[in-house]
Amino acid sequence: VQLQASGGGLVQAGGSLRLSCAASGRIFSSYGMGWFRQAPGKEREFVAAISWGDGVTYYADSVKGRFTISRDSAKNTVYLQMNSLKPEDTAVYYCAVRRTGGRWSVYDMDYWGKGTLVTVSS
Repeated sequence: VQLQASGGGLVQAGGSLRLSCAASGRIFSSYGMGWFRQAPGKEREFVAAISWGDGVTYYADSVKGRFTISRDSAKNTVYLQMNSLKPEDTAVYYCAVRRTGGRWSVYDMDYWGKGTLVTVSS
């Protein structure tokens, strides 16, 4: 599975961005796709994820109510709608795929895409 993330950019605080992650290769219903982010000098952290088969979503507490993850199965694409952005959301955002059930942690993901930079100015 190869992943291509896009949609990052510069936005003012309070603004919105939508990230996309297109997957090439077969995405099985048992897979999950997630978004992680890494700010300068910090560890990569979980943001949001979605179970491919049933569409159940998961969010980090820091983004609940502001970010929405969704998928388009026909396009093998997952989206991250980010609203009410804050300067602390500034990071490189990565999409990743997990082949089996488990935790949504960096160590449990099987495939990673290159990141896309999101910069939120105050």
